[in-house]
Amino acid sequence: MFCPCGSKVNVIDVETGALLHSLQQDEEEDVTAFALSPDDEVLVTGSRALLLRRWHWREPSCERTWRAVHTAPVATMAFDPTATLLATGGCDSTIKIWDMIKHYCTHNLKGSSGVVHLVEFHPDISRLQLFSSSMDYKIRIWDLSSSKCVAVLDGHFSAVTSLAFADGNTLLSSGRDKICMVWDLETRQSKRTVPVYETVEAAVLLPEEGDFSQLGVKKQGLHFVTAGSKGILRVWDVATAACVHTQAVPFALREEPSERSLSQCQFVPARNEILTVSLEHNIVFYDAQSLQLRKQLAGYNEEVLDVKFLGPGDSHIVVATNSPQLKVFELATSHCQILYGHTETILALDVFRKGLMFVTGAKDRSIRVWRMGRAGRVTCVAQGLGHAHGVGAVTCSRLKENFIVTSSQDCTIKIWNIPESLTSKAKAASISSPEPLHARVTERGHDKDINSVAVSPNDKLLATGSQDRLAKLWSCSDCSLLGVFSGHKRGIWCVQFSPVDQVLATSSADGTLKLWGLRDFSCLKTFEGHDASVLKIIFVSRGAQLLSSGSDGLLKLWTIKTNECVKTLDGHEDKIWGLHSNKKDDTVVTASSDSCITLWQDVTEIEEKEAQAKQEEQIMKEQELSNLLHEKRYLKALGLAISLDRPHTVLTVVKAILKEPEGRRHLEENIVRLRKDQKEAVLAFLVTWNTNSRNCHEAQAVMETLLKHEAPDSLLQFSGIKSAVESLLPYTGEALWGQEVLAWVRDHGMLWGGRGMSVNPPLPPSQAAPSPVHPGLGHIQRVRDSHSFSGNLCQGFPTLT
Repeated sequence: MFCPCGSKVNVIDVETGALLHSLQQDEEEDVTAFALSPDDEVLVTGSRALLLRRWHWREPSCERTWRAVHTAPVATMAFDPTATLLATGGCDSTIKIWDMIKHYCTHNLKGSSGVVHLVEFHPDISRLQLFSSSMDYKIRIWDLSSSKCVAVLDGHFSAVTSLAFADGNTLLSSGRDKICMVWDLETRQSKRTVPVYETVEAAVLLPEEGDFSQLGVKKQGLHFVTAGSKGILRVWDVATAACVHTQAVPFALREEPSERSLSQCQFVPARNEILTVSLEHNIVFYDAQSLQLRKQLAGYNEEVLDVKFLGPGDSHIVVATNSPQLKVFELATSHCQILYGHTETILALDVFRKGLMFVTGAKDRSIRVWRMGRAGRVTCVAQGLGHAHGVGAVTCSRLKENFIVTSSQDCTIKIWNIPESLTSKAKAASISSPEPLHARVTERGHDKDINSVAVSPNDKLLATGSQDRLAKLWSCSDCSLLGVFSGHKRGIWCVQFSPVDQVLATSSADGTLKLWGLRDFSCLKTFEGHDASVLKIIFVSRGAQLLSSGSDGLLKLWTIKTNECVKTLDGHEDKIWGLHSNKKDDTVVTASSDSCITLWQDVTEIEEKEAQAKQEEQIMKEQELSNLLHEKRYLKALGLAISLDRPHTVLTVVKAILKEPEGRRHLEENIVRLRKDQKEAVLAFLVTWNTNSRNCHEAQAVMETLLKHEAPDSLLQFSGIKSAVESLLPYTGEALWGQEVLAWVRDHGMLWGGRGMSVNPPLPPSQAAPSPVHPGLGHIQRVRDSHSFSGNLCQGFPTLT
């Protein structure tokens, strides 16, 4: 599936919802139109830079770029059935036909009025006809043999949005004038006008073969599906001009266009599905024979305000965006459920311990309780009203699904009991409409907005954080005040109980985190490091660490025992409002104002296993090296020591060889038999040895062998030869080098000038080689990120992705 987005086209795997790759153009080349060949092999895009690009999208790679010849951007394009011709309609009122084999423009069709926003080839190749529509609302038929307009179909009173061919002589057109028209292409007259009473963006013909009885198709004849401003699919019978089926939807229909309106609709024969795209960028797949929802991929999220793991095995995430609708994503497939119920923006949500029920609070002053069924379908089972302002924070009981705590801009705290009918699976399945909830306790808690509320792990305590810079501790039974935590200099954004200790964590707009004792309400620790407001905090690593998110888009991981920030993760570009950890405590999800939702994974155990395996391998090699030296197998010992990349180990082997009778000869024999890359490594090592008087004799012995057995031209090809000689000369006297060696050095442009070295001329770039790169000490890994995930290494809760 292809989705144009700015200067690129995203290729998405429909089965998993994963982004396969992006066909990236220059940043200034926004995609204005694209077309895929009938054989699904070639994609052509048009841009505002008046360029056409041909892509082999499976690679992905751009095969060819050429000028569109249009004087304004291309607005639409289409392939012919053979994929050998491409038609482009431009904003300059012209249509170009391109030969995709020989790569040239074959036709320049003039006569349209205004922007050409629709082009389609006739499915019969022998006819060589092109159909187009422009701003004058007329459909023009072009004969490509003569390059002339042979007919004009005049009947629509607004923009024509789609053309579909029923057979060689029947054409269906839809328009924003709320009608669809059926044309006879032999007489070039209208056969039927079907009023659909909504702005139609696309009309799709149903196949003549297939069982569509569930859609009201009772007899043979022409039927089509419309998609438009009401956001629903409807099936029409051309013979009677009547709607025979209307799709059931979970929201109220509107006469005026809204974010639920459909902008595109296509029939996918290979999957027997109908695909729709809404104005809020949701891509939905329906079964073509029943119009039942099969799959939904959510598009643009706008500002994401909260996110939580959902499901018994944390298989889903529930997301609150800047809208009244909830989105529930299945992580394995990216399938999305959109939940309707609230009438204004959802501000907060929380999930019960078992992961099957969750609660939401919204600006419409209401709370709703939702339940996930066995098949993963989520429904609203209860709702409550009572707050005077928007519900900004919600939390659930930790032990059992028996109560909810909410707080609001009205400065009050409410505790709501959950009816037993909602907690029983058998009874909950029989609920047909949301049950009403009633607040058991209402208490004015703060003097300003309450931003956060949390319940202790034993369900006995309740904590709140407010804009009045105070956090307070309450009893869950009667909401009586137990204590006040005072110390932050600005409003408190988040409060969290430790899962293992009797402490409370708070985060504030003053950029700090604090830990408080629940017995004496004193501040135990203060964590400083954020340069902006700290919006959310959670305990991770079984309570040993804190993870915080800020309005600067950064995540920080803190070790509580040492008060140290052990890792800073940069994964978002704006405020991180949502932060939650799964039950296994090895995965974290974050949500931000930058519209991104990111999963981070703890890979500490994986890294430790890799480090342990590497250490064990080193020990085995060192043991093998010791055995080789004992057995006096010096050549293999030398090669193994070089592979360990340890200069001192190599020096040990060299010294062992020199201690043997006729050691010089043995060393020479072994050095000569090394590979070129091994000799280069030894050359780099001996530079270090030569700076120490205890090791200089071994360095000189190795250098003498290299100079004796390697031709000058061969030595010049060694990596780092120039820097090696420059480093060796200041520590090596002229007597030790000998006149022959110095003559060789001078002949190859290396002059010894007393205290230093000068090189004249330098080595040619083709012969120069980079210095050896030594392995680094740290490791950062990025795993998966949109619907991307990323990763890093730290201690305790290290690699988050």
